[in-house]
Amino acid sequence: MVGIVFASHGGLAEGVRDSVTMVFGEQRDLACVSLRPSMAPEEFRAELEAAVRGLSDPEDVLVLVDLWGGTPFNQVSALLDQHEGWALLTGLNLPMAIEACASRMAGSGARELAGQLLVEGRRGVRVLPEGLAPKASRPVAAAPGAAGTAAPAAGEGGLQIKWVRIDSRLLHGQVAMAWSKEIRPDRIIVVSDNVAHDELRKNLITQAAPPGIKANVCPVSKLIEIARDPRFSRTSALLLFEFPQDVVRVIEGGVPLEHINVGSMAHSAGKIAINGTVSIDADDAQAFKWLHDHGCKLGWQKVPADREEPVWPLVEQSGLLS
Repeated sequence: MVGIVFASHGGLAEGVRDSVTMVFGEQRDLACVSLRPSMAPEEFRAELEAAVRGLSDPEDVLVLVDLWGGTPFNQVSALLDQHEGWALLTGLNLPMAIEACASRMAGSGARELAGQLLVEGRRGVRVLPEGLAPKASRPVAAAPGAAGTAAPAAGEGGLQIKWVRIDSRLLHGQVAMAWSKEIRPDRIIVVSDNVAHDELRKNLITQAAPPGIKANVCPVSKLIEIARDPRFSRTSALLLFEFPQDVVRVIEGGVPLEHINVGSMAHSAGKIAINGTVSIDADDAQAFKWLHDHGCKLGWQKVPADREEPVWPLVEQSGLLS
């Protein structure tokens, strides 16, 4: 029997499990993993792996995830290549979950079951009155000569940087869904030497791009180069950094960044929490001091609906600068 894992932000996974239980009763080989607000991606992965180890067959597993591009999706995706029998399906909803529990006894593996559920999950999304459903549109013919023509020449200047955010989770659900809708960039650029040389992480980030927005990964030196390149003057970008030290390097390279938005910096050995989502060590504190001393506005904000709070006073109070 295929093992099933519901994975989500917040308590959605547990809620779907409880609803399935109302229909079928208690289910064997069904686990839930939830990303809590204070949880680092590595902690979520550890809980996911522990949940899978508790299943009867840890190599025949279907993971139903809430959101494409979120941290649960990214962490499951990173494990897929190591498990030939695993499958991942996003858009977790109750019809999909019910069908999964009803069909997994049929003898097919997780990957075959995922294909069936893709149809059922979509079928479960309907609207009343039915007239609200959009009419199928006819494809618009391309203008004569459009195919193969070169893009218009860019104007003067360089990359249009709309927002700069430090978030150790990089391109995850909050950025892909909330921040991208608020900022409306053409491109999300992850600026990280580490990720630029990690093909797996780089591929996961490009896959996690929200609809209509491209995602790229580049090292710090490349960002400094393209920021001044006039060919990118029509590109508006949301920049994502893992570390404040990389922001310092970009500014030292001549890129003017005046406002740095801080979302999450994961806790690890040697770091202390300065608020609910940001943990820093002495090196981080010195980087924030450099940014503060060079006139950068430093604000902490989890999601666009939150009010931005100043970061610098928290760094000063941390005791890491003495």
